[in-house]
Amino acid sequence: MQEPVLILGARSDIARACAHVFAKKGHSIQLAARNAVELGDDAVDLRLRYGVEVTCHEFDALDIHGHPSFLDSLQTLPVIAICTVGTMGAQDLSEIDATAALRDIRSNFEGPAMIMAALANLFEARGSGTLVGISSVAGLRGRATNYTYGAAKAGFTAFLSGMRNRLTKKGIHVVTVLPGFVDTAMTADLDLPGPLTAQPSEVAQAIATAVVKKRNVIYVGWIWRWIMIVICNIPEGIFKKLDI
Repeated sequence: MQEPVLILGARSDIARACAHVFAKKGHSIQLAARNAVELGDDAVDLRLRYGVEVTCHEFDALDIHGHPSFLDSLQTLPVIAICTVGTMGAQDLSEIDATAALRDIRSNFEGPAMIMAALANLFEARGSGTLVGISSVAGLRGRATNYTYGAAKAGFTAFLSGMRNRLTKKGIHVVTVLPGFVDTAMTADLDLPGPLTAQPSEVAQAIATAVVKKRNVIYVGWIWRWIMIVICNIPEGIFKKLDI
């Protein structure tokens, strides 16, 4: 029997890359996203390419009260769940538009945290499973250019850390993924530095490796660990004067 992998936010570039990596390993794939009908082509491609079972599921991370019925709709509880849900709104807009700010906070923290919490309870009752949450290095220190997004990611990172601490003795593995820049549709309008920018396939492969090797926190790419050590240790008196 193919062990199912659930991919939340399945229309994103990173989600699609994850689907290919895990399908290639022989896992059945559960694709979940809003407007799930649009996942049809992806499902057909995965079935034909890898010979695995693929199902598509309607899922809205922000519909918190709909999470239980979504999980009930899955024919099989996944062995691995990967949450790629997230948005990157404009910081200048979130500073003047509370609705935009709240959308970013809910999309990057509330929705992902609540679906992962629901899955954690199901995995705990079963006594096994792996939860993978994609956060961001932006959550490690607030910067003027993206602090609404960064604050939400900081919350998600802390949430995943707490779940890992709670569940580690219950047979549940929790992975926190901290990418730097990733070349996706979400960052298409940004002028990204090539040497510091990862491809979605790199993120997916790093996740697959972390699952197998039981890693807890991973950076994509590796240099971001050292970049963030430097940024996080800049004295506040100096940091507040920097334009970053």
